[in-house]
Amino acid sequence: MIGIINYGSGNVQAIANIYNRTNFQYKIIQDPEQLKNVDKLILPGVGDFDETIKVLDSSGLRNALNEEVLVKKKPVLGICVGMQIMAESSEEGTLDGLGWIKGRVKKFDISWFKQKPYLPHMGWNTFTPKIEHPIFLNLDSEQGFYFVHSYYYECADDSNILATSDYGIEF
Repeated sequence: MIGIINYGSGNVQAIANIYNRTNFQYKIIQDPEQLKNVDKLILPGVGDFDETIKVLDSSGLRNALNEEVLVKKKPVLGICVGMQIMAESSEEGTLDGLGWIKGRVKKFDISWFKQKPYLPHMGWNTFTPKIEHPIFLNLDSEQGFYFVHSYYYECADDSNILATSDYGIEF
């Protein structure tokens, strides 16, 4: 069963709707005790880095998630701020991230762009796989993914990078 972590993010229901249409079983998790009944996790996103960390801390979910991901090795998918909080820190905030993937979330520098609008990076963009991975099976790298973001993840260890895209810089 997939656990969708509800920490006040704006798109929990959007993720749940996807699973409703595909008949995958999921549970919306709001309490650390509920984590015991799931074997995969989704950290959805739409929100502020520091606010997300504050909610995880005050709800007890941060320590419980650390146990589930770092000790029990449950797979986790982070979407938008859900991925960003996996970093050690972010230029968007001042609080420490979860630190699951060593690195920092940085804001794109508008001096890298030749034309407006600079930010957010919005629209379809290609990607380049860096390793063979099942997540890319049947995906068209030239069609790419739809992006809406102003920040990117700067990994401390390149072995943690599955794919890159380009928007002024390779990220």
